Amino acid sequence: MRDQSHPAVSAVIEVRQAREADFEAALALYRDLSGESPIAEEPRQWLDLLGHPGTKVFAAEVDGRAVALATLHVLPNMTFGGRPYALIENVVSAAAYRGRGCGKAVMEAAIDCAWQAGAYKIMLLTGQEYGARGFYERLGFTADEKFGMTLRRVPPRKPKDRL
Repeated sequence: MRDQSHPAVSAVIEVRQAREADFEAALALYRDLSGESPIAEEPRQWLDLLGHPGTKVFAAEVDGRAVALATLHVLPNMTFGGRPYALIENVVSAAAYRGRGCGKAVMEAAIDCAWQAGAYKIMLLTGQEYGARGFYERLGFTADEKFGMTLRRVPPRKPKDRL
């Protein structure tokens, strides 16, 4: 039986690079992701992200609206024969679309793009309190090899209360 608490996802999830017109949908997604932490609210900042060299934001579109995002940064490197490495950040799906394949679709697009760019590895960090680790492990990511560490100038995000 289909879970009736979520809207039905159309048969087609279109994955594409995010564009200027996705600004409002992106704001809603990033607000949900960031909890109480502030986000960039200016359209210029969205355009700066979209236009940054080596950066692509992938969007899963359902019924004409971006419902999931993942940001990929492909960075130049001097080791491993000069092959670049990649970083995936700010992966988010609208609450109503979680568990429907939208997050997986943007992650697969980001992973494919990183490999096509010649990256020798893809890194990401995920919060210990958010329950996303299994999602990334099913995509092939592992914490077996390295420790992820951060040095912050701002406190980590605090999630909004979730029901």
